Amino acid sequence: MNTTITPVGSLTSDEVRDVLVAATAAPSLHNSQPWRFHCTPSAIELHADTSRAMDVADPDHRELVLACGAALLNLRLAVRASGTTPDVRPLPDQARPDLLAVVRPAARRPATPAERELAAAIPRRRTNRKPFHHDPVPTALQASLRQAAEVERGWLAVLDPPQRQALCELSRRAHQAQLADPDFVAEWQRWTGRAEGLREGVPARSSGPTPEPQDEFVLRDFSGGTARTRVAGKDFEPEPLICVLGSFQDSRHAQLQAGMAMQRVLLTATANGLASSFLSQVVEVPATRRELRELIGGGLWPQIVLRVGYGSPVPATPRRPLEEVVTGELAPNHSG
Repeated sequence: MNTTITPVGSLTSDEVRDVLVAATAAPSLHNSQPWRFHCTPSAIELHADTSRAMDVADPDHRELVLACGAALLNLRLAVRASGTTPDVRPLPDQARPDLLAVVRPAARRPATPAERELAAAIPRRRTNRKPFHHDPVPTALQASLRQAAEVERGWLAVLDPPQRQALCELSRRAHQAQLADPDFVAEWQRWTGRAEGLREGVPARSSGPTPEPQDEFVLRDFSGGTARTRVAGKDFEPEPLICVLGSFQDSRHAQLQAGMAMQRVLLTATANGLASSFLSQVVEVPATRRELRELIGGGLWPQIVLRVGYGSPVPATPRRPLEEVVTGELAPNHSG
């Protein structure tokens, strides 16, 4: 089945399709893709799809909103790359809490080289759970990642060695707490270790190697039990770059902004040849999230923990087709 998409504002139908494909390339918890887009003649609306929430791992839908914020940043960048200025209105209607943003393509204006570079990184970004190379991330690149977060009103804290050790213990405790919850384990098993051909969830091939006792941070097995033990000498990097992305508030609006900041950091990393993955368990367990907040000074709400470094190529995770996530001015065309 082909799909017909009509123009939105100053975007052509082909440009609308391109920006929607870019938006849906955002990362999400267990690749749940918890978003919907509604197209009108003048705007693209971003809605939270709470039917795809992780009710055990993410009961307050904080990570769901982060994922939608990442999708919104992709949408903004793709609109700019088309040579159009997006008018973005976050949380425009209190009576419709699942309406997270309205994006109106406005005046035509050429994209800057930096905007084009980040937009080009969207399809190349991956969540890389494999061991990284031991090469450290240069200080200048670390500064670029922090600046990327600040552009979106976030803050990126790069942990020093003592903080990394403290985070190591927090991650272990959070992991153990989650494994002790049968409901969490059941939800985890539903969404990870997926077979080839499915359009959602984490495929078994996207998992890292089987965790081993000496591993400090990479504890979770996304393979559904099919991951192989790594070959000798292929341990995870001994001094990973661990970053905590925080926001100054913990409201829905702040979480949406944090999702945009997270994605700008991830795309900046990708554009500079870096790989990244998430250490989500620390911020999914309330007790360890509170302790992590104290670890980074007490003034920021930790939203996500990132592991960044130089990695080998990994395949993209699958995405649902636009027909499943877009409504409005997108209609099936059965003639194709």
